[in-house]
Amino acid sequence: MAGGLLDNKRGNRRSRYRPMAEINVTPLVDVMLVLLIVFMITAPLITSGVSVNLPQANAKPVNTDATPITITINAAGDVYLQNSKVALTNLVATLQQIAKNNTDRRIFVRGDTSVPYGTMLKVMATITDGGFDKVALLAQQPTPSAR
Repeated sequence: MAGGLLDNKRGNRRSRYRPMAEINVTPLVDVMLVLLIVFMITAPLITSGVSVNLPQANAKPVNTDATPITITINAAGDVYLQNSKVALTNLVATLQQIAKNNTDRRIFVRGDTSVPYGTMLKVMATITDGGFDKVALLAQQPTPSAR
């Protein structure tokens, strides 16, 4: 009988079976390790898919209320809206579709360090000419050893 009494007569002594009061944490640890691995793999995939070498800046991060729209300019000068390549002439129309004509949406512009200043300015001017005024440049935070 699990958890009940067992009568073992050894002379005049009666012994009592007592259930083990310890919790087996091995399955809990296994589940937590699997969840940790899943989050470690998926977290980098959540960020924007176009890889660029961002310049470093000492500016403080900008707090945002809504999810910003990300525009990326890679080393070849190609313009990406979120993860899809877009022509500069169609950038404003596509932005208005994504933002649902809400020109108060925050737009982050990311550019590779090798992108010319004129190209970055042309992209930002195109965005502001389209009516979007909350445009910010993104930079990589410097590592503590670089300060």
